[in-house]
Amino acid sequence: MLTDTFLQLVKKYSKDHELANNLWLEIFTKYSESKRHYHTVDHLEAMITDLKAVQDKIEDWDTTLFAVFYHDIIYKASSITNEGDSAKLAMHRLSEIGYAADQIAKCANMILATKLHELSADSDTNFLTDADLSILGKNAEDYQKYTEQIREEYTLYPDFMYTSGRKKALQHFLQMESIYKTEYFQRKYGIEAKTNIENELQSFKQ
Repeated sequence: MLTDTFLQLVKKYSKDHELANNLWLEIFTKYSESKRHYHTVDHLEAMITDLKAVQDKIEDWDTTLFAVFYHDIIYKASSITNEGDSAKLAMHRLSEIGYAADQIAKCANMILATKLHELSADSDTNFLTDADLSILGKNAEDYQKYTEQIREEYTLYPDFMYTSGRKKALQHFLQMESIYKTEYFQRKYGIEAKTNIENELQSFKQ
């Protein structure tokens, strides 16, 4: 599904099939890196599935899709510049297919917004960041699997360092006025997300 979605998307802007295939190969290769356990193509597929449910509410669907595909293309657990690096690569790749400059800029800004997941004046960005966090509001079993996958991605850090950083990230979400910025995602995942986060924080005290 992902392969076809991406190739059909690029096809709308470039007739260079080899370029399109190479761009997809790069995306697939990056998201399949051995150190990734959560930030994989499965994450992309889950985001697109969630976003399709609100496609009629998204103003620029193509740019939103490109933002999904590129938002974690650069991902290193030890880096604090992943979003910026991913945005830069997205800008370069989208320019190669002749994508409009204003849409390239929007895509980059959407990707940058996945760093802090704060409320944006752009509704498409809010849908993107909400989809990125949808895992927080899934059932307890899926959430547990997610926490285990995230821990695997951060194996370079000992438990005391990981726990400290993880607790800070979780508390950041709880301190938000609303974890999800759109009515749809807040209604669908808001209550469960808060419960999952509180339960995870509680588990660190045991």
